[in-house]
Amino acid sequence: MTSYGGFEPVFCTIVPPHVLDKLAQHEDPVLAGPARRTLQRDAFERTHRQLTTVIGAPTVAPRADAGTEKPQRTIFDARHGTDLPGKKVRGEGEEPGKDATVNRAYAALGATFEHFLKVYGRNSIDGGGLPLDATVHYDREYNNAFWNGEQMVFGDGDGEIFLDFTIPLDVIGHELTHGVTQHTANLTYYGQPGALNESVSDVFGALIKQYSLGQTAAEADWLIGAGLLAPRVTGVALRSMKAPGTAYDDDVLGKDPQPATMDDFVRTGRDNGGVHINSGIPNHAFYLVATALGGHAWERAGLLWYDVLTGGELAQDALFVDFATLTVKAARERYGDAEELEAVRKAWEQVGVRTL
Repeated sequence: MTSYGGFEPVFCTIVPPHVLDKLAQHEDPVLAGPARRTLQRDAFERTHRQLTTVIGAPTVAPRADAGTEKPQRTIFDARHGTDLPGKKVRGEGEEPGKDATVNRAYAALGATFEHFLKVYGRNSIDGGGLPLDATVHYDREYNNAFWNGEQMVFGDGDGEIFLDFTIPLDVIGHELTHGVTQHTANLTYYGQPGALNESVSDVFGALIKQYSLGQTAAEADWLIGAGLLAPRVTGVALRSMKAPGTAYDDDVLGKDPQPATMDDFVRTGRDNGGVHINSGIPNHAFYLVATALGGHAWERAGLLWYDVLTGGELAQDALFVDFATLTVKAARERYGDAEELEAVRKAWEQVGVRTL
């Protein structure tokens, strides 16, 4: 395991607890059983992460080629167990094997590395060439994927509600971006700063997918987790940045609870104060900025969000107003009194977040 000094890595999953809670209450054990086991496993991993952070983890010497501007990927197979990292099945530069899940994880780690390097000049998630490790086939019918502060972990899904978690590129980009946040602003994982933490991961997860596909802001679907839901589910993804609250409306999962504006801000003690729910508000603000500016979203809108995340002024306990104000400042510093500044101001105004 790796120690990150003063950083406090958290346990972050792509599927929110409220989704699994709803699923776990279903009368059909085929649906409820995997959800309950996933919640139990998530609770264990979350506690383990907290204990590791408190007592400290042993430091592993960096690999000889760490620090070079090339990805250093290693994929492990948990073989449906829960011991991490598992058996090594593919290393950097090795040819694809027969396991599509392994190949997708390997490719997605590379796509994420490439995006941060070529667009923002960032060498891996820590900026210093940190090797990227991922474990696939974690547990049985495990309905989640997570970043545990040290590596990526992917479940295969139950096949009824969720499919293989390596399918959507933005899911992998989302989780790895938690690592970028961990090494930069280190946003507290609760309430509004926690929702910003989740939103930043959605933003860059979406940008990584768009960059890989060469899509403009107008061409993109702005969905997080498209392709993850099984055919029986009435829905298209886990979240929609274009239209928060519309990603799914299903008789098993319920309706997507994300708000698009502060008028519908959700106050709750669950899900770390609604971090996966209220992230819809800053998500929608980014979508509005990106589509107002047009072209490739990573070229201007993405740069502004990256400036704020890495600029050193974003406090760990930042609220939406703090983040919004810093994006206005970043737009002015990069572009002056141009259309970028107006787009940022207008977007936050539309979602009901004031800027100072």
